Amino acid sequence: MFAPDSLALNRKLPLWYQVSQSLRASILGRPQDASARLPTEERLAAHYGVSVLTMRQALKELETEGLISRHRRRGTFIEPHARRVRPVRLLGSVDTIVAQQSGERTTVLGHGPAAVPADLAAHFPDCAEVTAYRRLRRDAVTGEPTDWAENYVRPDVAARLDAADLGRWPMTKVLRDTVGVPISRITDTVDARLADPETAGLLGVPLLSPVLHVTGVTYDTDDRVVDVALIRYRGDRFSFSVTVDTHRS
Repeated sequence: MFAPDSLALNRKLPLWYQVSQSLRASILGRPQDASARLPTEERLAAHYGVSVLTMRQALKELETEGLISRHRRRGTFIEPHARRVRPVRLLGSVDTIVAQQSGERTTVLGHGPAAVPADLAAHFPDCAEVTAYRRLRRDAVTGEPTDWAENYVRPDVAARLDAADLGRWPMTKVLRDTVGVPISRITDTVDARLADPETAGLLGVPLLSPVLHVTGVTYDTDDRVVDVALIRYRGDRFSFSVTVDTHRS
């Protein structure tokens, strides 16, 4: 459960932050029958290859978020009803993206070939068409809609993708860990928009109410765009958060 083999710590980012996001993804993606008690700080620190102090700071981040609770002499436990409002973060690794999208129930609304949208043509200059995937995510506890996404994926990559996997895992995890795409970076752009009729209907919000609109562009190690995600987050369920690290090496 707490063994993300793909985790490679980036020394240019705060270690505690990377560890907290990887651990967060593991917690939210755990099986329903998994133990609610986490391993000790020492065991987790040894697993991630960081100091106990770094591990303690990572756990403090998850505690502040309301995802875990810590009890002296008893241990650290996953909260059964974690805080529902979560920040959309822009600092972190690929595991940060996976963590952001984990822990929710996902319904694949449909998928198939599609013309490249005009505003995304610059990302797919060599593609006559792409494969489009539409997904709706709901809170795992309440069943309330939280966000919906459209993904536009290169046809050669989509040919190796099983749409059923998108009902279990975020697109980023499927591309990296199932399809085997060597992801080099993901660029997110966030802006505020008003809910159109489709978004209002899917998310259960009033027409023209504010939503967070995220455009995520995923690149492979050849600097090709393999996926463009358009995600609409409910404005009453998510906030926008940016962390600036002032540490100087």
